[in-house]
Amino acid sequence: MNSTQDLINKLFAQHNLSDAELLQLITSNAAQTNLLLAAAADKVRRQYYSNKVYIRGLIEFTNYCKNNCYYCGIRAGNSCVKRYRLAKDDILACCNEGYALGFRTFVLQGGEDAYFTDERICEIVAAIHAQHPDCAITLSIGEKERTSYQAYFDAGANRYLLRHETADAEHYAKLHPASMRLENRKRCLYDLKEIGYQVGSGFMVGSPYQTAANLLADLRFLQDLQPDMIGIGPYITHAQTPFADKQSGTAEQTLRLLAILRLLFPYALLPSTTALATITPHGRELGLKAGGNVVMPNLSPANVRKLYSLYAKKACTGTEAAQNLALLQAEVQQAGYEIVVDRGDVKRK
Repeated sequence: MNSTQDLINKLFAQHNLSDAELLQLITSNAAQTNLLLAAAADKVRRQYYSNKVYIRGLIEFTNYCKNNCYYCGIRAGNSCVKRYRLAKDDILACCNEGYALGFRTFVLQGGEDAYFTDERICEIVAAIHAQHPDCAITLSIGEKERTSYQAYFDAGANRYLLRHETADAEHYAKLHPASMRLENRKRCLYDLKEIGYQVGSGFMVGSPYQTAANLLADLRFLQDLQPDMIGIGPYITHAQTPFADKQSGTAEQTLRLLAILRLLFPYALLPSTTALATITPHGRELGLKAGGNVVMPNLSPANVRKLYSLYAKKACTGTEAAQNLALLQAEVQQAGYEIVVDRGDVKRK
């Protein structure tokens, strides 16, 4: 068995390892493993992106969802959620405010809400594109038909985020109702790539029933997909879901996987997520030091931020709020990085 440092050196040089070697890193209980991985990951991210951190303005425009994913706080079956939808003018106002603050990418995220038909989504996307033609428009609105994805792309959307959540079909079935299929989720991701989107995928770390083999399958699937952005965060339990009694994932395991992803995918855009900031103090700073180079402050109106509750105790104030960008800049600078006003497109060498 190779030493942890030998494995990390090999991963740094080759951007890949055997299954057994990756599993050894994933399951290592050595206290130094995360520190060694983070140091190597940071070196790689600086080779590709220097010390730059890209900001995305997150607009959570609807918390209605038709799905009943067992882990999600806005699942259709949760009758305790106070539902909301933002009007087109509200979304445009968020973008205008964000642009003035320095954001050049807007992320429209929502549940799979039938009210927002293809026509309505295209109208919103086209309006944002008309007002801010120098900005990237990212959608994160779930599984759609290829024709829908094409329509959004033609309207001006150029990025799409769709986490696969788990690449193992058996595990997927434990997290989702029978109406949802992993094959369809994967079909969506490949459709998006073929259309020409910059595609983001990813998975939850520490989700119920997850094994080290599941995590390995996630890494191998991402190697096949070759997405532009990979978003991971710890699974965080929500009291109003069937998984209310399940344990949350850990920051330690999330940071380890984040560093491994940076070494496997040197070019990738890797967010240091709100979930990571929620589960541990200075989580975003730790995520950046483990290879992350994207942060996504919240541009949604303040009165709805707590309502978009995918998991418990979501961080949505302080440096999570886009309006406090100066605070975020200071935090990022203290960690040794620099927020830039830039679309932050992927850099594949």
